[in-house]
Amino acid sequence: MAITTALCNSFKGEILAGEHNLASDTLKVALIKSNSTMAGTYNADTENYSDVTGNSDEASGTGYTTTGETLTSVSVTVDDTNDKAYVDIGDVTWTSSSITAAGCIIYNTSTTPANKAIAVIDFDGDKTSTNGDFVIEFPAAAHDTAIIVIS
Repeated sequence: MAITTALCNSFKGEILAGEHNLASDTLKVALIKSNSTMAGTYNADTENYSDVTGNSDEASGTGYTTTGETLTSVSVTVDDTNDKAYVDIGDVTWTSSSITAAGCIIYNTSTTPANKAIAVIDFDGDKTSTNGDFVIEFPAAAHDTAIIVIS
């Protein structure tokens, strides 16, 4: 199947309803397995982390734990000059790992119900670590580069 990088549509509505506080909620990132073995499709219509687990599409491997990693160094910036708000996210590393993944899902464990999807990210092909570090380097936090931008 496929992954298309997108801010999830459900997240956009949930933000307006006050269901997320990205500055204080617990956010996680989980890896989505290889394109060749993926059963589901992940895009703007993805609503929950369970969309990935329900299709048995979460990555696995040495050094990777189901549910992924908690995101750290998450901060929200309002950019009045460019009339946008964006989120800065610290990079994530799975050390000494052997993992193959085609993308990831960012989700919020603090919501009710839990694990609402925020964004899905396509790695533009399978990325692999073999007894080394698997790293997600989030782009610089700015109005035109951050993963999560509201304009």
